[in-house]
Amino acid sequence: MTPAPPAGPDRSGPPGVPGLAAALPESLPESPLEELADERLRRAGVRLLLKRDDLLHPAVPGNKWRKLLPNLVEARAAGLGAVLTFGGAYSNHLRATAAAGRAAGLRTVGVVRGDELRGRPLNPSLAQAASWGMELDFLGRADWRQRESASVLEPLLRRHGPALVVPEGGSNAAGVRGCLSLGQELAESEASVVCCSVGTGGTLAGLAAGLTSRQFALGYGALRHAPLEAETAALQLAAFGRRTGNWRIDDGHHFGGYGRTTPALTAFAQDFLTRHGIALDLSYEAKAMFGLFTGLGEGILRRGTTVAFLIAG
Repeated sequence: MTPAPPAGPDRSGPPGVPGLAAALPESLPESPLEELADERLRRAGVRLLLKRDDLLHPAVPGNKWRKLLPNLVEARAAGLGAVLTFGGAYSNHLRATAAAGRAAGLRTVGVVRGDELRGRPLNPSLAQAASWGMELDFLGRADWRQRESASVLEPLLRRHGPALVVPEGGSNAAGVRGCLSLGQELAESEASVVCCSVGTGGTLAGLAAGLTSRQFALGYGALRHAPLEAETAALQLAAFGRRTGNWRIDDGHHFGGYGRTTPALTAFAQDFLTRHGIALDLSYEAKAMFGLFTGLGEGILRRGTTVAFLIAG
């Protein structure tokens, strides 16, 4: 376990990142919507608009901010000085939570899957989170599967002190409501289909709820053998009291599961970077974009469709 940061955290934010002076914003600015020019799209007769949430913040990409901001506000309202959350060894969510917590003046605790990592040198992802003040703890696989149970949570909170517990990926009712703005920002766009990658379901659940009746959300599952549809529906029920009927999940482009890739996926992502100067995360957005390009001209991606695709970062 890494040592706790000193009392009175640095509230200026991570180095090179604009700080919030411990003042959380009431809302986030609207992220840009950019049309992508690509010959494959032209041939298929499909327009593609990129929702660039990755440009909202250099250390806390937009959909992470959308999910974390309501939780940080809740932690403060409850008089808690810390947020405890979960992630894998290369979790973008842990890094984002560390950055957001430091900028907001809140202590952060990251619980990492795999107690075999305890005592080993930190990988660059965890080292970055630790450098931003995150206390790291490690759970064995059996405890990880029960991480939301009292038998696992209570010892963690005894070790690290009172904290708001936020699930992996920030996907709880508050985080889902934070993603409602994504759909609302796209509601006035020309897009009839909105696509995103799905890891925990929170972004899709909130996004779909913010769309209009003429729009449909298509999520591309990044995990194998995960009940993503049921989890997304449960999150909508928790956040809004109902499941909206305007979304579905494509589970045919997970490429073997989380963190897995293939030469075809890697080549696609490299080609996309060469063509458009945008690096797609191989664990999430590259899979979703591959699925979108594979389905051009078919089903809801038929000729004449305008699609918006979330680049979450």
